[in-house]
Order: sequence, then C-alpha cells, then structure tokens
Amino acid sequence: MKRLKLIVPLALALFSFSTKSDPTPQDNFCGTRNISFKVDEEVSFTVYYAVAGIYINAGDATFISKLETINNRPVFHITGEGRTNPSYDWIYKVRDKYETFLDTATMQPLKFIRNVNEGGYKKYQNVTFNKTANTAVATDGVFKVPACIQDVVSAMYYARNLDFSQLQPEDKIPFSMFLDNEVDNMYIRYLGVEEIKTKFGKFRAIKLKPLLLKGQIFEGGENMTVWVTDDLNHIPVRVESPLVVGKVKIDMMSYDNLRHPLTSLLKRK
Repeated sequence: MKRLKLIVPLALALFSFSTKSDPTPQDNFCGTRNISFKVDEEVSFTVYYAVAGIYINAGDATFISKLETINNRPVFHITGEGRTNPSYDWIYKVRDKYETFLDTATMQPLKFIRNVNEGGYKKYQNVTFNKTANTAVATDGVFKVPACIQDVVSAMYYARNLDFSQLQPEDKIPFSMFLDNEVDNMYIRYLGVEEIKTKFGKFRAIKLKPLLLKGQIFEGGENMTVWVTDDLNHIPVRVESPLVVGKVKIDMMSYDNLRHPLTSLLKRK
C-alpha cells in the first residue's frame, strides 16, 4: 500500500508528457535538456486539510534545486520536504524528505533517497539507478526496471521540460515510476487550460488529472485535480483531492529564482 502524504501529491502534479499518441511509458522519459528551472530555485506550498468543508492550515512543503556532482558527473540535486504544523503533530506527525539526483545532460535519475516519518511509520530508502543493467539497486534489494524509469521527484522535474501545447483535452499518457520497491504503470489525463484563483493569486493554468494508486490516505482513480502554470516554468499552483477522510488542498505560496517570468500570473492577491 502506497503511503502518499505531502511530497508525493505535489510530484504527481507535474507528471505530464508532450505527445498525443500512446507510446510505452519509458519512451517519454529517455532524455531531454533542462529549459524550465535553474539552480537554487525554491518553490514552497501550504497544505490545507478539510473536514465538513472547513479548511485548516495543516502543513507545508518545499522543493529546492542545487547543482552537485556524483562520480565526477554534474547532477541536479532536488530536495522535497514536507511537514505538518507543530500544533497538529499530536494528531498525525509528518516529517518527509525526498531527494533525487538528475543527470544534467539527460534529466535521468541516478539516485533517489526517501526518508519519511508519518504518524510513527518510518521508512528510509536509498536507490541507485543502474542505467546499463536497467536495475534499481535499493536498500532492500535489486529490482528490474524499464530503461527510462523515473522516481517520484525526478519525473516531476523531467515533465516540467515537456511541451504541454502538443496535448489535446482528454489525452491520457502513460508512464512508469519506481516507488516502494515496485514499478507502477500510471497515467495522467490532460484537461486543457483555464483560469484559477488560489491563495497566491489568479493564474492561467494547465489542468491535469493524474491516476492515483489506492492507499491509506488517497482514494484510487482520477480523483485528484492539479493546476500548473501555463508558462515555461510549469510549477504547480494548486492540487485538490478527496481523502479517505476529508479533503486536501495544496497551494503554491512563494517562489524564488524561477528561470522564466511567471507570465501565467494574472493577478496577485
């Protein structure tokens, strides 16, 4: 059972592809150059939780990019961290940290680290992707994976560099992801462009519905809706989804060092 808390929903927000056909999942993720973000970009979000229609500020999440090296190879080191507010820790304490290390030349993941503490459930996983053998060498063993497998965070940053303008409403595009020692075949449905008001402001945004695996928090199916900026940055500005109990809403609240002007912002709140 997948335990999807604060970071994974935001990563799912940007799982998108640039073709209208139905290729195999790995065909979309076999190499691209980065044109959407730069080193030291930081994007932060507030997580709201609702029961009986009343939303409360339950936590926050932040994604940061750095430039580092692995085995003398330059990599983008992306870190995503999520946490519940201390005042709600007594109900359900979350301290999640996800890291991916991307080859700067291809945007392919070379390493993935997951370190989570969710309501007393703790999980640490360190995965190295062997692109020659098509394996994921994880803390718990060695697993066969497709040639162009992505992890949950690398897929987000890879997808930011794809061309949304080539999609038509209702296009459904598959992809493969390695998480919890499993390869999951999933997809996202593209629903077009619309205007949306968030806690930050009013945006022209790309609307998406990712397929979710049924787990302890999220219901399965296409219940989550995601809006990302309709500009070259492609950052998520809102995520909404029903939960097994209640609802969650995640809004982008601040950013720093974006690579491109945020032209999709129509009005600041």
